[in-house]
Amino acid sequence: MNDPVSPAEALRGSLAELLDGLPPRQAAGAVERLIAHYRGDTPTHTPILRDRADVAAYAAYRMPATFEAVHAALEACAAALPGWTPGSHTDIGGGTGAATWAVTATWPGERGVTVLDWAEPALALGREIAAAHPGLRAARWQRARIGADLTLAATDLVTVSYVLNELSEPDRAALVDAAAGAAQTVVIVEAGTPAGYARVIEARDRLIRAGLHVVAPCPHSAACPIEPGRDWCHFSARVARSSLHRQVKGGTLPYEDEKFSYVAASRLPAAPAASRVVRRPQIRKGQVLLDLCEADERLARTTVTKRHGDLYKAARDAEWGDAWPPRDPREEPPA
Repeated sequence: MNDPVSPAEALRGSLAELLDGLPPRQAAGAVERLIAHYRGDTPTHTPILRDRADVAAYAAYRMPATFEAVHAALEACAAALPGWTPGSHTDIGGGTGAATWAVTATWPGERGVTVLDWAEPALALGREIAAAHPGLRAARWQRARIGADLTLAATDLVTVSYVLNELSEPDRAALVDAAAGAAQTVVIVEAGTPAGYARVIEARDRLIRAGLHVVAPCPHSAACPIEPGRDWCHFSARVARSSLHRQVKGGTLPYEDEKFSYVAASRLPAAPAASRVVRRPQIRKGQVLLDLCEADERLARTTVTKRHGDLYKAARDAEWGDAWPPRDPREEPPA
């Protein structure tokens, strides 16, 4: 019997089929143009993805990275909310739906799914790709203006990934407030840059003011202990490179690392991490250095040595973004 195909593998297969018949030079040109647009500092008020060629090329290039980043954020959220599975999901500005695939990878099963975006070609292609996933075949793909006029129906989970950078400050505030008012849990993902982190912190503050508490990555809902302008909180997700990735970037490695910043906040009882590994662990002879964000609202470095026994083994296996110390899977959230 063949092993079941993972959502990530199914997504990559569907994206590869998209590029059949699309000249490689045209696909690469579309990606380069769209990357330049997305990296601009000026918010847009019109859809960036204009037609099927744009959408197909950009989806093949960006969806795997978006999937991996959002999946990592959702896994951290799920660990802080053990026993909870969202029964409904709204993806704001979801485009071709990478976050919906990440949600089904985190919490398998069917649920009510709504994807909102203002680009009809992106929605159409997202619907087409979703046909390859049993849990997404009944999803609703709706055109909507993402901004101050956005209204949302009540839902268990809202995701907002790589969207805030496209909006003006008033529209960003309105979107986050709408998400906080509609959902039990909100997960926001942005690029792992100083500007992306700033947008996440801005959203984090609004979610807390709306009555939600942070469940990941922070081990607390107090102010971020990072001094503004000196550093920023971000994480990394490994992404398998497609031939299109290698063509556009001229790279030879079979993978790349997607840097991202995120916040997950909820109204539900939660068990946040005691602390979070916020830099790549440094493995030295007989010891591991871990940079942590701790529950007492500070950044600290801890050294784990062989004398710590099993904890040392866990430290050698720890990855950037992990909870520390490792969670007991039997742990339940407070009542």
